[in-house]
Amino acid sequence: MHVLVATDGQLDPASVAKFAAPLAGDDGKVTVLTVIEVPRAMLQDLADHFNDQQPPKLRRTDAENVMTEPRLDPPRSWPGDDAIIEQYLAGKQHERCAPVMDALSAMDIAAESRVAEGASARGILDTAAELDADVIIVGSHGAGLFEGLLGSTGTKVTRLAKRPVLLLRTDT
Repeated sequence: MHVLVATDGQLDPASVAKFAAPLAGDDGKVTVLTVIEVPRAMLQDLADHFNDQQPPKLRRTDAENVMTEPRLDPPRSWPGDDAIIEQYLAGKQHERCAPVMDALSAMDIAAESRVAEGASARGILDTAAELDADVIIVGSHGAGLFEGLLGSTGTKVTRLAKRPVLLLRTDT
C-alpha cells in the first residue's frame, strides 16, 4: 500500500508513524509531502510591481566610492530566481518533512519526502493522483471558529479526495 502523508510541519511525528506504519505494511511505501503556496507567483508579482517603478537615479557624491560600479538589478526571468526558489523549497521540505521521516525511520519504515508548489489541498490531491497513493494522511488543526465555515486543508482534502483519507486531529 502506498501511503501519502501531507504535513505542514505541525503533525505529531509519532502519531503519523503509528498510523502510517501498519497501513504501509512490510511491502508498502510512504511518501511525506509538504505543499508550499506558490512562491513563483509571489516572485512574479514582486517583479511586476518593482519593474513598473522607475529605478532611482544614481547619485554620486564625494563621500561615495566612485570606483564602485552601480548594482544592476537582474533582468526579468533571471535564471537565478529558479535557483532561489529551489533552495527555498528544499529548505521547507527538510524543515517540515524531516521530523516525520525520522519517526518513520525509527520504526524501520522506508519513506521518501517531496515538496509541491501550489494551493495546499490541490497540491495534496494532485500528488496523491500522480503517485497513485492508496491512502492520504493529513492533519486537522482545529484552527478555530471559522474552520467549519471556510474549510481547512484537511477538510477540503477529505471532501474532494477520490481515495481514503485518514484525518489526524492535532490540537494547537
